[in-house]
Amino acid sequence: MSTIRPFKAIRPKKEYSEKVASKPYDVLSSDEARVEAMDNDYSFLHVVKSEIDLPKNVDHYDIKVYEKARDNFNSMVNKGILFQDEKPMLYIYSQTMNGRTQYGIMGCASVEEYEKNIIKKHELTRKDKEDDRCRHVEITNANTGVVFLTYRDNDGVNNSVSTWIKNNKPEYSFIAPDGIKHEVWPIYDEKVVAQIVGFFKEIPTLYIADGHHRSASAYRVGAKKRDENSKHRGDEEYNFFLATYFPASHLMIMDYNRLVKDLNGMNTDQFMTAVTRNFDVTQTNNPKPTSPATFGMYMDGKWYTLKAKKGSYPEKDPIKSLDVAILQNNLLHPVLGIGDPRTDNRIDFVGGIRGTKELEKRVNSGECKIAFSMYPTTVAQLMNVADAGLIMPPKSTWFEPKLRDGLIVHKLS
Repeated sequence: MSTIRPFKAIRPKKEYSEKVASKPYDVLSSDEARVEAMDNDYSFLHVVKSEIDLPKNVDHYDIKVYEKARDNFNSMVNKGILFQDEKPMLYIYSQTMNGRTQYGIMGCASVEEYEKNIIKKHELTRKDKEDDRCRHVEITNANTGVVFLTYRDNDGVNNSVSTWIKNNKPEYSFIAPDGIKHEVWPIYDEKVVAQIVGFFKEIPTLYIADGHHRSASAYRVGAKKRDENSKHRGDEEYNFFLATYFPASHLMIMDYNRLVKDLNGMNTDQFMTAVTRNFDVTQTNNPKPTSPATFGMYMDGKWYTLKAKKGSYPEKDPIKSLDVAILQNNLLHPVLGIGDPRTDNRIDFVGGIRGTKELEKRVNSGECKIAFSMYPTTVAQLMNVADAGLIMPPKSTWFEPKLRDGLIVHKLS
């Protein structure tokens, strides 16, 4: 049984929605956020990347950053840019990119279900990043960022969403500067909300697609507030966190590509000889792999296709059969010496939204020596790994389009 809880969202007035909506905190550097929020006092980046309103020499984990986020958030409420709904609701959120639309429902997920693994994870988290989000949630007293959840399709949920969209106009509808269309429909009919809540009770498992640090921090804050509250009941807002629930059939996972700065002391011939031990190598004009266990490799101005040889990986292992694991275990580690891609500064990762031209650019500039384009991980693979209680290799998935921050906010009290 899964929970989706209606709540009284804090959200922008219709006329401010496009200006408020911002990219998530973790897809922009501080410098990029400064540029993006330039001349836009309404941008929610002033809340989720509040260091942009402080001197550049202020540490991003300084208490001043979180206090600035709180002050900016409260100011947007006090000025009437943001308001709070009078009754608990759910909210349909759609995104359209390149002619393809995905529909999700925004509501609150349960920290108890996170603890009990009804909400399943597939990534490890870093304590420093958890600590950062915990401080942000505690000091702003809000979930300002959204956790991206998915689930196996449920006809009742799908039909409820399509019927509401057919019979109601969106309250927010705009095309962001990156060309992605965003629309939001508040579901104000209590009967429809109750039906959707009931349909989710039929869904046994939810999966974190994106937002492991946001969900982990929400759990930690909820647990802390529970322990501090001698009159804890279980229905307090801190027991829930903001999430958008997308059916698995709507999701698109893009490739998450790799760049390596050097050839680990080898020359080109030595490197190519080492690669052919586990891969069939052919030169190509197509930089993107078209099937699993196949990779694009860019070096010295040329693209190659690498196809993993039979027997070079266990095909039935849910982790070791992932393309990211095949490349790591058969090339990045044994040949290029990248033992831990989480910590090795010789490797970098580029989301597929930037395209293979970004890989060529960074190799051609001399910043990196070699690039690898990946075949995307599937939603089914993600679910299989999570169901097995396993952890995916780092940087296995890149979801697009990204959810916008600021359109819907959940207050903890």
